[in-house]
Amino acid sequence: MTPNSKLINVLREIKSKGNVDATTIASLSPEEQDLIQNLQSNGLLEEALSYAESIDTDKNWGELEEKLNTDKKSVVMNWRNIFQYAAIFVCLLGLVFLFQYKTGKQSKEEIPSDAIQLVLENGDIQVLNPNGEQQIIKKNGEVVASQKENEINYRSDKAINKLVYNEIKIPYGKTFRIKLSDGTSVSMNAGSSLKYPVQFIKGHNREVVLEGEAFFDVAKDKAHPFIVKTRGVDVMVLGTKFNVSSYKEDTDINTVLVEGSVSLSDKNNKKAILEPGEKGSWNNEETEIAVEKVDTRFYTEWINGEIVFRKTAFRDIVIKLERTYNVKIENNREDILDKKFNASFNKNIESIDKVLETMSKIMGFTYKKERELIKIN
Repeated sequence: MTPNSKLINVLREIKSKGNVDATTIASLSPEEQDLIQNLQSNGLLEEALSYAESIDTDKNWGELEEKLNTDKKSVVMNWRNIFQYAAIFVCLLGLVFLFQYKTGKQSKEEIPSDAIQLVLENGDIQVLNPNGEQQIIKKNGEVVASQKENEINYRSDKAINKLVYNEIKIPYGKTFRIKLSDGTSVSMNAGSSLKYPVQFIKGHNREVVLEGEAFFDVAKDKAHPFIVKTRGVDVMVLGTKFNVSSYKEDTDINTVLVEGSVSLSDKNNKKAILEPGEKGSWNNEETEIAVEKVDTRFYTEWINGEIVFRKTAFRDIVIKLERTYNVKIENNREDILDKKFNASFNKNIESIDKVLETMSKIMGFTYKKERELIKIN
C-alpha cells in the first residue's frame, strides 16, 4: 500500500511542473495544503517526496495497530473505516516531523541572525538561501514568486483587487536582488529591508517602504508612479535609476539619481527635483532638501561589491564596514573618529583583515580580531 496517493501525486506534479491547478489543491485537506505550501516554499519538496515514497506503510500501520490493541477491550474501533486513513496519517506524520525538524519554523528565535528573511503576508518567516532555488506559493497553490540564488522574481499573471505585502530583510554582510511584479529591479544592500506588494494593482501608485539602502531600476509606467517611502522622504518616479540610503543610524537620507528624473518630498511638504548626476540630502535639522552634483559611481558601486570612501570620517567608515562584513568593531581611538579617509575596496576580493591592514598603516592604529569582534587600539 502506498502513502496517500493523491498527496504524493500532487507533490510529484509540483516537482515536475512547478505548480498544480487550484482544483487539485482544493481537493486536499487544509492540513495537506498547508504542508505542501511549507515544503514548497522552504525547498524541501524533493526530500519530503523521497521520504514519503520510501515509507513502509504496512509496517508503520501495524505498529500503530499493535499499540491500540493493547487496550482493545476498552476501545471499540471500525478498522475498515480507519484503515483507509492509515496512509495519509503516516505520511503526514512523517512529513510534518521532517518539515519541523529541518526548518525549525516552530519559533522565530531559531532563525539565524545572518539569514535573509522573507516575511510573508500571514507573518510567517521564510529563510532564503543565496545559493538555493525555491518557489513562493500561496495556500491555494498559486506560485507568486521564484527564487534562484541571489535573486527573487515576482509574477503578475492574473489581476487582483487587494494589495498583499511581503517584506524582505537583508542581514549585515549580504546583498540581494528583487524583481517586483511590474519588472522593477531592486538591489538591496546589507542591513536593509523592503516592504512591497506581491503584485501591484491597476489604478494605484506603486509604493514600497525602504529602510537601509537600495538601488532601484524602475520599470516605466506613466499611469502608475513609483514611490519609495523612507523615514522622512518620499521619492517619486515614473521610470528611472536611482539609489536611496536611509539607515536609521545615519543622519542624512540620500537619494542619488543616475538616470531619468525623481521628485523628493519630505513630511513638511518640502520638495526638490533631481536631475541625473545629482544627490538630494535631507535630515530633521535642515529646513530644505539639499541638492548637489556628485559622481554617482561613489554611491552605486556597492552593487558590484565596491566600498568607496571619499573624505569620509572614520566614525562613518566603521559603521559601513560593520554592515558590509557583518562584524562588530570596537574603536578605542577617539582621536581618529573625525579624521577623513579616501579609499576604495572590493568586498568580493579583499577581506576585512586586508581592509583594516591597509587603513591601520595610513591612520596609525593597531587592531585585534576575536572572531566577529574587532578591537581598534
